[in-house]
Amino acid sequence: MKRILIPTDFSENSYKAIAYALQLLKSKSCTFHLLNTYTPAIYQAEYLLHSPAQIGLGDIYQTNSETQLKELKIKLTTEFKNPLHEFVTHTAFNVLVDAIDELVSNESIDLVVMGTQGATGAKEIFLGSNTVHLLKRAKYPVLAVPNNYEFRVPKKILFPTDYEINYNTALLKEVLYLADIHKAKIKVMHISQNYELSTEQQKNKSKLTELLSGVVHQFHDLPDQGIIEGINSFQQTHETDVLVMVKNKHSFLENLFLKPVINQIGFHTNIPFLVLPYNLLQEAK
Repeated sequence: MKRILIPTDFSENSYKAIAYALQLLKSKSCTFHLLNTYTPAIYQAEYLLHSPAQIGLGDIYQTNSETQLKELKIKLTTEFKNPLHEFVTHTAFNVLVDAIDELVSNESIDLVVMGTQGATGAKEIFLGSNTVHLLKRAKYPVLAVPNNYEFRVPKKILFPTDYEINYNTALLKEVLYLADIHKAKIKVMHISQNYELSTEQQKNKSKLTELLSGVVHQFHDLPDQGIIEGINSFQQTHETDVLVMVKNKHSFLENLFLKPVINQIGFHTNIPFLVLPYNLLQEAK
C-alpha cells in the first residue's frame, strides 16, 4: 500500500493538492496522511512572561486543528468515495518541515505532496517558502502541485539530466511508479555542452536506459543553453504533464536553491514538479 503525506493549512490551495494526489492515485490502494501544524504565539517566551494566564490557549489551537482535520477527512471521503483510499490525520505543535521529517520517518512515507502558491498577474506558479525550504533539505521524494492546476492524467513526464548520476531503482522508484500506472512516456532531456559525453556519462546513460526499459521512454538532446531555458523551450514544443528532477550536491536544482533571490521567490513552474533526493542513491548501497 502506498503511503502519501500531504500537509494542509485548510486553504483552497492545499485542498487542490490533496485532490490532485487522490486523482493521481485513484486506482491504487493508498493511505493518505493529512498533517496540520500549529505554532501559536503564546508559546513564544516573551509572550509567556507577560501573559502566563494564556497558556491554556494552546489546547484551543490543538482542538481546532484536530476538528478541521476531522472535517477535511469527512469531506474527502464523501467527495471522492474511493474504497482504495484511507485517511489518517495528524496535528502537531511543530515547525512544518520538522513535523514532515518526523512523520516520513515514523510512518515510512513514500511521497510528500505539497501545494504551491499562485502568483497574481503572472503565468508562473511559485513554490512558496515552505515548499522551497522542504525541497532544500528533504531526503525523500516531494511532489509540488501548482495552485489552480487542473488535473489531467500524466501521460508525458519530462526528466532533464546531465548524465552525471549513476541512477538506481531506489532513486527512480516514484517516477517509474507513476509512469507505470498511467502508461506515461518519460522524456529524458539532455542539454548538449558542445562536446561528447564522457565515459562516465555514457555509462550512466546506459544504466538509465536499462532502468527505463520497463516503461515507454524517449531521449532528447537539446542545443547548448541554460537549464531553465531548455525546460521552457522543450515544454513549448512537447506536451508535458509532470517535471521530474534530481537534487544532488552539484545539480542545477541544488545551486538554484542556494541563490538568495530564488530563496525569496521560489522556483517557478506551471506543472506538477517531482523532486528526487540524491541521498536515495547512498541509502540503496
